[in-house]
Amino acid sequence: MSEFPRMRRADKQVTRERSFEMLRAGWCGRLATVAPDGEPYVCPLLFVWRAGEIWFHTSAATGHLRRNLAQNDRACFEIDEPGEVFAYGRFACDTGIAYRSVIAFGRVRVIDGEADKSAFFDTFMQRYHPVDAGRPRGFYPRLGEVTVFAMALDRITGKETVLPALPERWPASDNTRTPRAEPPTG
Repeated sequence: MSEFPRMRRADKQVTRERSFEMLRAGWCGRLATVAPDGEPYVCPLLFVWRAGEIWFHTSAATGHLRRNLAQNDRACFEIDEPGEVFAYGRFACDTGIAYRSVIAFGRVRVIDGEADKSAFFDTFMQRYHPVDAGRPRGFYPRLGEVTVFAMALDRITGKETVLPALPERWPASDNTRTPRAEPPTG
């Protein structure tokens, strides 16, 4: 594996523990894989954090994602959550957005055991549909029609910009990035 470059915006980097918190709270993630011909592929997925890994599922049918993972188990998983846009300086380009994001790198494997697949779906349903609608819980008659995957992490990084308090935003505070610049006249 190649050496990872340093994060360019280290001032936005959060701790490993905060990265895990944000990952656990994320709603939808995107898994990036590489096809046998080198073509990149990104797939949006619902997921759960289980046993220190990212777990997700797809159809058992062989598609783009499954074909990619069969030839190369390395993947990259990303979640993000946008927040409010805010002005911090005198010019339109002096605008920011509160956000948080996590990128995880690792290797993906297939989960074969019926007990593990059922446990995944118990966690998955509790997370995404915790309402008891009178339907039987823990009954998954179509387990054979899905493939459950787990991604063991090699590396995780997170970044976050917190929405500044009103006194720290324009016009109460001028944090223009180019202080000598003057707006055009007339």
